[in-house]
Amino acid sequence: MVPPAGARLVKIPGSSVPLLFLLLLLPLLFAAPQEQQRSGSPGPPVVLIPGDLGNQLEAKLDKPSVVHYVCSKKTDSYFTLWLNLELLIPVIIDCWIDNIRLIYNRTSKTTYSPDGVDVKVPGFGQTFSLEFLDPSKRSVGTYFYTLVQNLVDWGYQRDEDVRGAPYDWRKAPNENEEYFVALRKMIELMYEQYGGPVVLIAHSMGNMYMLYFLNHQSQDWKDKYIKDYVSLGAPWGGVAKTLRVLESGDNNRIPVISSLKIRDQQRSAVSTNWLLPYNYTWPPNKVLVRTPTANYTLQDYQKFYKDINFEDGWLMRQQTEPLVYQMIPPGVRIHCLYGTGVETPDSFYYDAFPDKEPKITYSDGDGTVNLQSALQCQKWVEMQKQEVLLFKLPGKEHIEMLSNITTISYVKKVIFGL
Repeated sequence: MVPPAGARLVKIPGSSVPLLFLLLLLPLLFAAPQEQQRSGSPGPPVVLIPGDLGNQLEAKLDKPSVVHYVCSKKTDSYFTLWLNLELLIPVIIDCWIDNIRLIYNRTSKTTYSPDGVDVKVPGFGQTFSLEFLDPSKRSVGTYFYTLVQNLVDWGYQRDEDVRGAPYDWRKAPNENEEYFVALRKMIELMYEQYGGPVVLIAHSMGNMYMLYFLNHQSQDWKDKYIKDYVSLGAPWGGVAKTLRVLESGDNNRIPVISSLKIRDQQRSAVSTNWLLPYNYTWPPNKVLVRTPTANYTLQDYQKFYKDINFEDGWLMRQQTEPLVYQMIPPGVRIHCLYGTGVETPDSFYYDAFPDKEPKITYSDGDGTVNLQSALQCQKWVEMQKQEVLLFKLPGKEHIEMLSNITTISYVKKVIFGL
């Protein structure tokens, strides 16, 4: 067997390894109605924006040193860093963690990859990076495929009138400014090509990215170029689950992977710290984490980071918290679809903090996004002149909502004005 890129020696235990720690992995939905007939398109052009972990990443190596003798120091070309199931097995995962982690610079307040690791986002403007996170197209890595395929069945063409907008989801918007420049240009180009405004469909953290983006465009620009915005499973007010990821890691119940082992990598992602609960959604005195010696509310984040021995996280949080804190309405017609009726982590009790699995208390939501966070969208009804439409998805889980028939039907109605 040929070793996968990024490792010299690999033993693959079949193809049964599921996705790693989907913190907020998910993509985005699409479409919107339209009054005039588009040239060469059955409806308005669609742009898809994925969530955390929601698109492929590639890497090329020329490292001065490695963490284990089985790890490659140098590769001749780019290889799939996410999602590559062959890299998420014991021992080899050490190589993967070292390659995908970020290092925080306290002076510049930005992050960078380890020496000799060049990470890029493949497929901007295309859908393949969002449809299947694993290029081998194994079912475990299926993400936007069902939605895109339905669009194709309705007459759309991949990479033409439906396009993807992948990004480096490890980072927050303040470190991805080039992405927003490219996104704006792509939207304007699609408008010119198809004769009208686009429909944005975003999933999970992709909605936080889109809110940031739209808040930085003029109203005239939005009126001209954006027809509708379909928001799926948006964590507008953060998610409680993030606390568990920062504390003790989250292996998503994959027994061969240690939560503690991947914890450092998960912490290093700035976006993880960006998605902590916000005080405009959670009560300031709500205890989110309990231990035998301390309780932590969202007023105690600085002490929390100190106690878990990750003070860089506090700096990351301070840098990213203001990005969408004011929750300024997007200024376009928005459809907020949200899941309910699924047990969603709400608070955590540790009898050994933070190096042991917690006891979890659950609340309503979609399994990842707490209901009160998703419903932040409701506050915009009286804050903008454009319509704000909320649609409940009972029993729909955070990732599954992308492919379930109810969501697909809603998107179809938006696109074709049914």
